[in-house]
Amino acid sequence: MRRNADELNKMRRAGKVVAEMHEKTREAIRPGVTTMDLNKIAADVIERRGARSNFLNYHGFPAVICTSPNDMIVHGIPGDYVLVEGDIISVDCGAIIEGYHGDAAYTAGVGTITAAAARLIEVTERSLWAGIDQMTKGNRLNEIGRAVQQVAEAAGYGVVREYVGHAIGTAMHESPQVTNYWPGKPGPTLKEGMVFAVEPMINIGSPSTYQLDDGWSVMTADGSLSAHFEHTIAITDNGPEVFTLA
Repeated sequence: MRRNADELNKMRRAGKVVAEMHEKTREAIRPGVTTMDLNKIAADVIERRGARSNFLNYHGFPAVICTSPNDMIVHGIPGDYVLVEGDIISVDCGAIIEGYHGDAAYTAGVGTITAAAARLIEVTERSLWAGIDQMTKGNRLNEIGRAVQQVAEAAGYGVVREYVGHAIGTAMHESPQVTNYWPGKPGPTLKEGMVFAVEPMINIGSPSTYQLDDGWSVMTADGSLSAHFEHTIAITDNGPEVFTLA
């Protein structure tokens, strides 16, 4: 769906709330902090900015952010997990302004991390931006995933298949999906006013996954580290506009 100027402005505002959630939670990441501490920080941003959470109570999800450490890929529930030196943690945030959604994620190290973990984070973020570079009017949707896949697999990493990006607007997850790999066909033509959340999830090892008994948390099947980056991006006449940048 193509969004008009008023709708895009509301999505920009939602994106700025998400960007602030990123900023404030990033500042708090250190050994000894719990994932629930990060959730409380993000909830405070939502409240102060007059926004609503699109994660809280989404199909029963009990928090305003997802916190996924180490070999947890996505959808981790904040709780009493205490961050320790050397961890990496993926933080996924969302917000709603006047019915319009923003959604973005990042992965950060806790204190000093290994060179392998740092490289995974760097490559995953770079794969996101490679995908964003494809988001020009007239290009095809699945060129985004092709670009993500090329960056990640060139580094020897596994690209998660079961969880993908999506169009976004008056709902957090809209059609079409945005894969992080080439699905074998080019997909729809990108048009001005379309908005997508692009979110590569990249594993150091196998792309295979499994879900914990909590019904949410998704893990790497081989126990390898995983990283996750995401932005909400609009297609414009002047190229991609990232709504969730600080």
